[in-house]
Amino acid sequence: MTLDNLVGIGQEAIPPDSGAIRKLLSAAARNRRDASIAQLSNESRFDTAYKAVMQMANAALQAQGFRTLTSKPGHHQIVIQSLPLTVGIPRETMICLDTLRKQRNIADYSGDLVTDAAVQACLEQAEALWLAVNDWLRLKHPQLLE
Repeated sequence: MTLDNLVGIGQEAIPPDSGAIRKLLSAAARNRRDASIAQLSNESRFDTAYKAVMQMANAALQAQGFRTLTSKPGHHQIVIQSLPLTVGIPRETMICLDTLRKQRNIADYSGDLVTDAAVQACLEQAEALWLAVNDWLRLKHPQLLE
């Protein structure tokens, strides 16, 4: 899969917008902080950490000149599965993030409870992705952070 292969199917080509990317990163930073509030329920913490992951992955995709078509099903999956092609994360990390996406769907659509271990995994993945995306942007697209 390449990012160009998905144009028209699950995403569209766009010019990278530094303002939009900085807004996504700011939102991800807020959501990472909120997800660490221990007084919140596991479901809220997990959902907020997952949201931060999506915002960071979306920022990386947009930095490469693409945006998912949110009107089409599977846009969360596309954003996560694009991370090896954008930021260069290992396939194993992408699989872990995709597992968290599936867990989020189960919690959202069935009302299942989220375990402490799932919350911890999502928090750890959000933190690791934060570092990876920011390092990658500074290296590959510094003009988008100015």
